[in-house]
Amino acid sequence: MDVTVYGPLWAATGSKTVEVPVDGDTVGAVIAALVDAYPRAESQLVDGAGELRPSVRVMIDGDNAEYSDRVPPGVSVEIFPAMRGG
Repeated sequence: MDVTVYGPLWAATGSKTVEVPVDGDTVGAVIAALVDAYPRAESQLVDGAGELRPSVRVMIDGDNAEYSDRVPPGVSVEIFPAMRGG
């Protein structure tokens, strides 16, 4: 699945859009696959308990998505980590 990342996640993935093998069909599965493929992204996406950080936004085809939402095949997935600054 192609996943587009923004902000500081680029440094962890090395590219704006990356392809990750996802075992499952939820936002949580996409996040887990991204972290497995790019371990440096973990601290930006999940907290110490493995939960998605509240400041992280996931979009599916341009709509906000929750951790348990289904991700159908062929959709656009974008992940926006917490951004600091002003």
